[in-house]
Amino acid sequence: MSALLPLARDRAREENPPKAQTPRRRPAAEETRAGGGMGGSSASPCDLEREFAPQISQLLATPPLQSAQEYYDGLIQSRKHDGIRVNFSSKHGKGVCANKDFAEGDLILKDQILVGAQHSLNKIDCAVCSYCFRFIGSIEFQIGRRLYWQSIGSSNDCTNRRHCHETDVGSSASSSGATKENNNTLPEEVLGSLITGDMSLPFTDHFSLPQVVGCHGCEEERYCSQSCADSDWETYHSLLCTGSKTEPSRRSALQKFVEHANGSNDIFLVAAKAITFTLLRYKKLKMQSEFQKNTDESNFSLLMEAWKPLSMGFKKRWWDSVALPEDVDSCDEDSFRQQIRDLAFTSLQLLKDAIFDADGLVVASPVEDYFIHIDDLPDDEKEEAEKVTRPFLDALGEDYAAPCEGTAFFPLQSCMNHSCCPNAKAYKRDEDTDGNAVIIALEPIKKDDEITISYIDEDVPYEERQAQLADYGFVCMCPRCQEEKPN
Repeated sequence: MSALLPLARDRAREENPPKAQTPRRRPAAEETRAGGGMGGSSASPCDLEREFAPQISQLLATPPLQSAQEYYDGLIQSRKHDGIRVNFSSKHGKGVCANKDFAEGDLILKDQILVGAQHSLNKIDCAVCSYCFRFIGSIEFQIGRRLYWQSIGSSNDCTNRRHCHETDVGSSASSSGATKENNNTLPEEVLGSLITGDMSLPFTDHFSLPQVVGCHGCEEERYCSQSCADSDWETYHSLLCTGSKTEPSRRSALQKFVEHANGSNDIFLVAAKAITFTLLRYKKLKMQSEFQKNTDESNFSLLMEAWKPLSMGFKKRWWDSVALPEDVDSCDEDSFRQQIRDLAFTSLQLLKDAIFDADGLVVASPVEDYFIHIDDLPDDEKEEAEKVTRPFLDALGEDYAAPCEGTAFFPLQSCMNHSCCPNAKAYKRDEDTDGNAVIIALEPIKKDDEITISYIDEDVPYEERQAQLADYGFVCMCPRCQEEKPN
């Protein structure tokens, strides 16, 4: 699948941070889009692909133009985004154009995630709703659980942390996070009091977060509301839950799939959600009264309809889309692509064993907002508050403001084309507390102008920009690149 967006970029790190941390002001959070590259591949190792080659070819074919236009028109209408439209051209494919004038700073689009997952390594840093990616619990809970896992991680090597899947505090699992080791440790009983709510920090009532709602099947997924828990169950999680209510052989197979994804590439977790999203949509369609025929032809038509939202964003298969790494020689490209294809096949086999029967985000941390609020207090209040908060800020270290990070597919933002001199950008405002993509105008945009964003850091030199865009499968010919292109 293409058009998968990282929910956040890595924050810039200070080279020599002081021991006593000073809260940083949050920079604009940007999102980028992953896309296609070129490359061939040999015969598929997958039995399913060989057996169902014609059907798979049909599923992966480019949707007819009329069908695609009707889909996007309906999506824009249902989400009330009447300020934009999706256009199609032979030169650039899909693109998003303005249906009205936008002033600089205007909100253009707030796009909902179709499928997405938090990065495994980010789960130690942030407790977020597994469906909408909103931060949950409390400031105390966020700080306490992160410092707890940080203390556990300091006694384990990075390899052990990398393959762990987070469970509740107090379990035997080791930390899965990427938080750096910090010598400013705090007593475990203090951290426990933060997590359980027995200890309160000053002024946290200004930063209320929704209470944690657990999955009724497992202890791994948490939500900001029962509504999100129910939506996740109906859309993806009912086929991916590893709780005690899941049949033991399926639960074991799911755990093997998750372990493989955490140990190889957690893009497979997003792929699993895309597959379960399609399967559950298919089952719903089949239950509807107008779809009572049980023939191969009618069943495949239902599958095509269930797959439609994802098919609109599909361009190339993953192993054909990844740009060749710098340390892989071009003569080894076929071998490299075969290796990652085999990796994807192994993941698919594990997922198939788990879910088949006979029948891929920036959310800014409220912890950062909290410490900035403390820093902005009047001197007398700040001095008194920091007597309590300073040890926690020092213990968290320079990465205290880690945002939620993951990978997601946004159906409308993924239609936006790239420019190194864009007129819009992905930006999280203070009120944007979930994982939805927010697009803001960088300059005045006239009606009928194309709306473009940058998939990369556009502030780097021409050669570096083109190298970064290789992962997206095109050479940028925007006005800036044409001007800066060497003769």
